Amino acid sequence: MVTLQRRSPSRTTQNALLSRLQKQYPNLVPPIIAIAIFLVIWQLFAWTPGATLPGPIQVVQETWILIMYPFYDRGGIDKGLFWQILASLQRVAIGYSLAAILGIGLGIVIGTNKTISKALDPMIQLFRTVPPLAWVPISLAALRQNEPAALFVIFITAIWPILINTAVGVKQIPQDYNNVAKVLQLSRREYFFNILIPAALPYIFTGLRLAIGLAWLAIIAAEIIMSGIVGIGFFIWDAYQNNNVSEIILALVYIGVVGLLLDKLMLWVQSRILPEEQK
Repeated sequence: MVTLQRRSPSRTTQNALLSRLQKQYPNLVPPIIAIAIFLVIWQLFAWTPGATLPGPIQVVQETWILIMYPFYDRGGIDKGLFWQILASLQRVAIGYSLAAILGIGLGIVIGTNKTISKALDPMIQLFRTVPPLAWVPISLAALRQNEPAALFVIFITAIWPILINTAVGVKQIPQDYNNVAKVLQLSRREYFFNILIPAALPYIFTGLRLAIGLAWLAIIAAEIIMSGIVGIGFFIWDAYQNNNVSEIILALVYIGVVGLLLDKLMLWVQSRILPEEQK
């Protein structure tokens, strides 16, 4: 008699996890080594006489409570880092969504109409070079409130890469595609959904990826200037005023990690939507 042994679900899960880790091993080891070397060099510089910035060991020691308890909420602006980052991300989501909607729509109009493109190009080139911090006093003077002003700074910073890349993508549609549309006598709606959007989609996603990074940078800059609001930017400014350098460094690490995750999220969405031949 032959006895069949059934593998337990836990053993199967462990084997699958080990197999996945082995596949990712070549991609994980180099970054880990690079980060370890960076931390060692940073710590060595922090131990040199006259060093003014704390090393990684001191940073962890002085911010251990913030690291271990990111969800605390004592009311007002006295909140853990999770709530500070969440408040900033909510502002980014609103401003970025508005920039994406208007940027894609206006980019399509500019890409399909040469007259409008020529009329708006000088204005676009003028405003897109203005740094996010320069928009803060203008937005505060116009809107009179911190929250709408922060949303406007995100919007005005993020819209330009989306608008420009969308317009370029529409202009780069091969003439053969337009000839096919004329031969088939496609309606404007059919041309828009079957030719224009699929052809311009790689350019649109390039603009969206650039814009999400700029939006995250913009909200940090805006919150540093705008006092009295919950957000990671104001958290940094408040830590600076209280001379808590370790808290500033910890916040910078969180900002970098969130920015990386936002970019990876946009890349994942792009990989799910774009056809394989356009990736």
